[in-house]
Amino acid sequence: MTETPFDTLVRPAGECLAYHRTAGKTPGIVFLGGFKSDMTGSKALALEEFAKARGQAFLRFDYSGHGASDGKFTEGCIGTWAADAIAALDALTEGPQILVGSSMGGWLMLLTALARPQRVAGLVGIAAAPDFTEDLMWEKFSHEVRETILREGSYAEPSSYSDDPYIITRRLIEDGRDHLLLRDPIRLSCPVRLLHGMRDPDVPWQVSIRLAEALETDDVRIALVKDGDHRLSREQDIALLRRTVGEMLDG
Repeated sequence: MTETPFDTLVRPAGECLAYHRTAGKTPGIVFLGGFKSDMTGSKALALEEFAKARGQAFLRFDYSGHGASDGKFTEGCIGTWAADAIAALDALTEGPQILVGSSMGGWLMLLTALARPQRVAGLVGIAAAPDFTEDLMWEKFSHEVRETILREGSYAEPSSYSDDPYIITRRLIEDGRDHLLLRDPIRLSCPVRLLHGMRDPDVPWQVSIRLAEALETDDVRIALVKDGDHRLSREQDIALLRRTVGEMLDG
């Protein structure tokens, strides 16, 4: 599939965020991708088709240092990318929105909803990974890896999804600590749906249980996919995602 030309949102420092926006009715749908992923992934495109078929507004975009957006990935962090998401919500959408966050995008959708609760009609997490920089990276790193990050400022971690390693920076770890959510109640009142594969090698499905417990809203449902992996991008997984978002739209 050939990707269509994208539009850009200019940020205060002059850097541009790439995005695709589809006009339609509200609630709209905003897709937030994962760590080092971009807006051309199968879930983002499938949701875009789903939104067009229903006549719903839809937005997908790349954080700074991701995909077609300006910036270097290694200069980004959770705070940077959350600010990108909030800016995209503010500038590129109108009215209530359902935020759909995949992996790291699940953390960013929560931070966005906390910053703009009046704009969020609901949240859908796909292997949502709040606090992953601390719980799934730093706490699991060996002493040697921690020392490398502290001494050299970064560590190249092999990736299961790319020939290129993930560059884990000291800034990413330290900034992540300023945005941890699972240590306290998460003061959100909107409906939340969490989808998680039980064979996810990257983000244990128990993270979704922990997130559900932390959320103050009682309107939380979890769908565990026993044979599902981290991406949840198989045909049956996409069908579950569409169904989940559709039920939230239909209220």
